[in-house]
Amino acid sequence: MTDSSGPTPANALMRSNPLWAVYETVTGIIGLSALAVICLGWLPFALLFNPLLSKDRGQRWGRYMIMDGFRTYTNFLERFCGCRFDLSELDQLNGQGAMILAPNHPSLLDAVLILSRMPTAVCVMKASLMDNILFGAAARLARYIRNTTPLEVILGAREELQAGAPVLIFPEGTRTTRWPVDPCVPSLGLLARRAGVPVQTLLIEFSTPYLGKDWPLFRRPALPLTCRIRLGKRFPPPTVSPDAFAAELEAYFKGELSVPILAKIPG
Repeated sequence: MTDSSGPTPANALMRSNPLWAVYETVTGIIGLSALAVICLGWLPFALLFNPLLSKDRGQRWGRYMIMDGFRTYTNFLERFCGCRFDLSELDQLNGQGAMILAPNHPSLLDAVLILSRMPTAVCVMKASLMDNILFGAAARLARYIRNTTPLEVILGAREELQAGAPVLIFPEGTRTTRWPVDPCVPSLGLLARRAGVPVQTLLIEFSTPYLGKDWPLFRRPALPLTCRIRLGKRFPPPTVSPDAFAAELEAYFKGELSVPILAKIPG
């Protein structure tokens, strides 16, 4: 979520400085390159162990490897790339068992930030990402769920939920194009109803639209960048139709995210 109060005069003056523009450009390139390096680092291990380990051991190793890699990445961004993240509320969800994690989706970084704090979470991923050379090997080792058809997603997610794992699904289906949230897909409500699990909403708030749907990948970020993830309402297993639950979920997100104020992150 962006802060529509706009940049302060000091920030506007700073961003107009050519040297600051160079700093933001270089920092953006370093930040994206660091993620690629981390993914390349786990690539040979994921390729090696995927055929050797049992399903249970492979998914456990894979999920912890992804969490450690993404946590290393977020720490790097905070230390060297002008970012500040408040993700502490996510820690409250660890050990709470099966549920659907349903965040809004303003940025490419959303899943990275969530998975950096939740070692047992299972992510529903686009098929193209599952086949991607950087992300795919670790995702397949972790037994993440390939988003091919709604039926396959529901069957795979229900299996993970029955095993007690939280499943991460973005209700909008892709990154937000119409702030504050796009229409939610009904398949999430159908899954929650059939699996009999609650839906825990997550509210992701960014200080800038960096890496949003309309943000070119190598466009320089507006620094400093802050992000907070809050725990939203936990919906009980739906009893209404999937379409009605999707509408309820969308209305909730719009109500919570419509006030364009991002709380300052201390530190």
